[in-house]
Amino acid sequence: MSTVLIVDDSATAREMLSSILQNVGMKVIEARDGVEAQEKIADSPPDIVVLDIIMPRMNGYDLCRWLKKTPNGQNIPVLMCSSKAEQFDRYWGIKQGADAYLAKPFHPSELIETVKSLLRSLG
Repeated sequence: MSTVLIVDDSATAREMLSSILQNVGMKVIEARDGVEAQEKIADSPPDIVVLDIIMPRMNGYDLCRWLKKTPNGQNIPVLMCSSKAEQFDRYWGIKQGADAYLAKPFHPSELIETVKSLLRSLG
């Protein structure tokens, strides 16, 4: 069973993402911001990270850069999931090290397929 870390300051967004991914058999852990996510990753690295960009304390760009420079995190795929939907936002997210970018709102099947595809790329 794959473990997904969802990082979003919105409880509603975390609940929605968790529900979608748990329904397809994934284990989900949650963090409210980048600082909390760093602690969870240090304790037990997930198989994939799904993260928002705009969050307090540490935003998604900073977390992604940190993760990709960390020895136990550099191979963990990152899916940025944000309401920032401009082409530049997508470009900048990938430039920070994200492996994929989904603009909110998205269809649940888009999320599931993207997460599964990133997990397959590990194997």
